[in-house]
Order: sequence, then C-alpha cells, then structure tokens
Amino acid sequence: MPASSLFAPFRSLRNPVFARLYAAQTTSLLGDALTWVGLALLAFELGGSHSAQILAFALTLRVTAFVLLAPLAGLLADRLNRKTIMVTADIVRMVIIGLLPFVTQVWQVYVLMFTVNAFTAFFTPTFQATLPAVTTADEMPQALSLSSATNELLGVLGPGIAGAVAAFLGTRDIFYIDAATFLISGILIFTLPARLRNEEASVNDDERVTVAAVLEGTRLLWRNAVMRYALLLELVAAVSGALILVNTVGLVRGQLHLPEAQYGWVMAAFGIGATAAALLAGALTRRIAHTTFLILGAVLTSLAVLPANHAGLWPLMGLWLLAGAGQNAVNLATQTLIAEQTDEAHQGRVYGAHFAWSHLWWAFAYPLAGFLGTRFATGSFLYGGLVALALLAGTGLLRRGVMAAATSKIHPTTP
Repeated sequence: MPASSLFAPFRSLRNPVFARLYAAQTTSLLGDALTWVGLALLAFELGGSHSAQILAFALTLRVTAFVLLAPLAGLLADRLNRKTIMVTADIVRMVIIGLLPFVTQVWQVYVLMFTVNAFTAFFTPTFQATLPAVTTADEMPQALSLSSATNELLGVLGPGIAGAVAAFLGTRDIFYIDAATFLISGILIFTLPARLRNEEASVNDDERVTVAAVLEGTRLLWRNAVMRYALLLELVAAVSGALILVNTVGLVRGQLHLPEAQYGWVMAAFGIGATAAALLAGALTRRIAHTTFLILGAVLTSLAVLPANHAGLWPLMGLWLLAGAGQNAVNLATQTLIAEQTDEAHQGRVYGAHFAWSHLWWAFAYPLAGFLGTRFATGSFLYGGLVALALLAGTGLLRRGVMAAATSKIHPTTP
C-alpha cells in the first residue's frame, strides 16, 4: 500500500464544515485531557491516600451519566438543531470546569464531574450523528478515520501535554485553560451553518419525549442484525480493553518490576496501535468490508492479551500495539456501520443508544478486570482473554444472516 494512502483521511479536511467540526473536536479532546489530569491532582490534594477511591467513583459517575442520558441526547439530536445542542454543551462544560478551582470538598468534585459528563453525554452522540450529515458517502469514512485517529493520538499525548501545563500553572489554574478549550470549541461550532438541523425529523418536534421515544434508539440498534453483531463484538473488545487499562500497571510495576517510564511506554504502544488502525481504516475502507474489520479487530485484541502475563517489556509493547489496533478497528467499523445502516432521521437516537450501550459494556468489563487482577494476578490476562474469546465464539454464532443484512438499512416499524 502506498505511503500516501495513510494520508487519505486528511483529504476530508477539504470539506470546510467538517474541518471546523474537526477543529472543535480536537480542542475539546485536549480539554478532556486537561480535565482528567487536573482532576487526578485535585483528588490527591483533597483526599491524599484516598485519591484512588475518589477517582474511581468519579469514573463511575462518568459512565453512569453516559448510560442514563445518552439515549435522551440522541433523541433530541434528531429533533433539535444539533449545532445548538453542541454549543450549549460546550458552554455549560466551560462554566462547570471553571468552578473546579474553587472546590474545597470531595462531594463538590462528584457533583461537578457528574454534571460535566452529563453534558458530554449530549455532546458526543450529537457530534457523531452530525458527521454523516455534513460529509458525502465518500468523505464520511475518511472523516471518521481522522476523527478517531486524533482521539487516540491525543489519548497518548494529551496527558503529557496536560501534565506539562499543570507543572507550569499549578493544580487549580489548569482548569482555567481547560475551560477555555470548551469555549473555543463552542465558538467553532457556532460558526457552522444552521443546516445542522435534521430536517427530515423536524416534523416531530411537537411530539412528547416519552420513555418509548427515548428507548427507540436501543430498539432500532438491537433489531438490525449487523448492528447487533457489531455491538456484541464491542463487548468482546471492552473485555480485553479493560484488562489492559486496569491490569497493565500491576503487570509492569508489580510482576516485571519496571519503573513508571516503562509503564508509559507500554500504554503509549497501545495508543499508537489504535491511531495506526484508524489511519489504515481510512486508507483501506474501499478494499475491506467494515464487517471484516469488526471480526479481525475483535480476534486481534482478544488474542493479543492472552500471553501478556509471560511477556517481557518489548514483547508486551508489541502485543499492546496489536491490541490497540484491534480495539479501534472494532470501534471505528461500528460507528461507520451505524451511519450506513440507519436512516438519517433516526441516526441521532441510534448513535445515542450506541454511546450508552458501549459504555455499559465497559461498566461490566472494568469490575471483571479488577476481579481477575486481584484474584489471579499472574494469570489475569490469560483468563480475561479466554473470557473474550468465549464471548467472541458466542457472537460468531450470529454471523449467519449478518452479511445478508449488511446492505439494508434500519427502518422504524410500528411496535
């Protein structure tokens, strides 16, 4: 494959509307990195030896906000102007983050973290549903690839940048820069054209927001064979991903007795693998079916974790490079399939439902990884990898009919 193909995703920036959305996303992602580095420092300042407990509960609140509110956010993204939703979410997050320098109690951290993630639950599915609306069928896979690659790259580089800013400004002042990133993101989105409204669904604006309407995205998501298959493969990827995020530090620091810098190298390899997968997906999108990316990614990330407990530093970095690539192959293919399989009038609620379900998978996978890491420290990756492969085998039984359904779209029916 020509090296120039790896730069194919950048061609999507020729679309001026996507280019501004991409700039807003990049700025917002940098803000997220600042938020979590600042939160970790603030938790240590307030809780000392209990900082890990504070962070763990804050992460639990984050997932809870996503699971509870993302389906509602998706419904509103189909009924309201998406630009208004995203700008409002950015401005509110700016205000909330701006309050963090004045926090003096742990409970205040919890309230603010739940609130900021509640508005993230509105921003992210709306952003995801907007990409297919502002790009052509040829541009969309490239745009999604670039968006995902940037997300993964900033996942690797963002904490380092945020740490440098914190070292220069101090623990609390970092939140002012953090708040400014959301202001910049909001301004960029505000300059987008007003046509981000879902005109096809706007006729339903006067309908009440009912439980059935909020859950419609879940019904549409699970009813379609392709999307059901992709969502279950995301569960497989979540199991292996949680093993990596939860237990790598114990493996590197506890079993291999390596310093913190080497732990950073291993996790950087995971992020680099995910970034490379995103760029490759953009280059190969016309040669390999998205369903093929799904299964290859799930197999790759599951197999990569199996021998980890018996790997040294360099083999472990190689394994994590492959695991990161597999993780993002699954996630990227799933988001692309949502756009291809869902009618435009219902994309917001399906993206919202997907956002909630994918985080629910992690809410299951994190405790599993923690249990295995605690009870079976020297075999946690082997046992967790076997769980992932068992789930993969079970999902494989559903493959029949998936290819036949891959060319059809989700069409709502009357229950």
